[in-house]
Amino acid sequence: MTLSPARDGGHPRLLVVRNDKLGDFMLAWPALACLKAAEPALHVSVLVPAYTAPLARQCPWIDEVLLDPGDDAGREAQRALLDTLRAGRFDALLTLFSTPRIGWLGWRAGIPLRLAPATKWAQLFYNRRVTQRRSRSEKPEYVYNLELAEALVEALGLAVPPRPAPPFWPLPAGTREAERARLADELPLAPAACWAFLHPGSGGSAVNLTLEQYARLVVAVDARLDAAGAERPCWVLTAGPGEEAAADRLRERLAEAAITAHRLPARRGIDDFARSLAAADLFVAGSTGPLHIAGALDRPTAGFYPSRRSATPLRWQTCNAKAHRLAFCPPEGAGERDMSSIDLDAAATRIAEHLLPLSTRETTP
Repeated sequence: MTLSPARDGGHPRLLVVRNDKLGDFMLAWPALACLKAAEPALHVSVLVPAYTAPLARQCPWIDEVLLDPGDDAGREAQRALLDTLRAGRFDALLTLFSTPRIGWLGWRAGIPLRLAPATKWAQLFYNRRVTQRRSRSEKPEYVYNLELAEALVEALGLAVPPRPAPPFWPLPAGTREAERARLADELPLAPAACWAFLHPGSGGSAVNLTLEQYARLVVAVDARLDAAGAERPCWVLTAGPGEEAAADRLRERLAEAAITAHRLPARRGIDDFARSLAAADLFVAGSTGPLHIAGALDRPTAGFYPSRRSATPLRWQTCNAKAHRLAFCPPEGAGERDMSSIDLDAAATRIAEHLLPLSTRETTP
């Protein structure tokens, strides 16, 4: 099915849906970049929950942000959403994470081309389906999303472009420098030093290291840099809503080990927080939304993952450049929620090796 020209006589209007968690949404940005690379004149709208909408408005591949009231919204809110979709006169719907409600809305809205993964009974609402078998976790999530975007491009009768390269969130020139200057003004950080950000929380969405494990990791990284005659990094702890107390406990634990860490000052919103991550030389976290924000910015990341097949380092790989990715998980055979068997010494060595070129100081022969 090829849609050319669009129903309104202009350029095709696309609706892309990724309305679940923050990390999932950030891993949709490569797919959005693919659509714009195929045809910059495509009008791309996204349907997202209110809490990811501020970031969606920062995405250079999005023309319009629509708010999804969610599965639990009442009949009036659902009707209003349906009216919005009908008024949008969309030519195509791309659902990156398929649910019956969204499929049903797309069908009732009369969107001619509706494409989604061929999973579960929700696929009945779609007239173009792509078999992916995501449950096998054989590819990164952002690659599965890219494949769906490429299938839509083909369905629109356009040439599939070469896959876009990081960064998938390209900030305006000077943004990183401005964020570093801002943070150096707020905290006693040396502007020219290496800054390692660490996000110990998970927002309840991912299995993570304990605060004690993170403390051991930081101590081990600093010890390795000391042994190599390099400066220790400036450690900056970040926290999501409700996670500030945990970050402060980690800061206190590090202080007991004679390591100074600072907590990132409060930001005006999730978009302001996200831009702050551009200041990092390395971002350390579990498989969380902030880790994937840093990945979209193409900042170096060190992620900690459980051994569960649906949550492996491959499936939830960050979308930064390969040289910017470090990933650690328990050995094969560990329990799905058992992070205690992660080799923190090996992780500290690899993290220190990454930081070493940024931390080298002159030493006395």
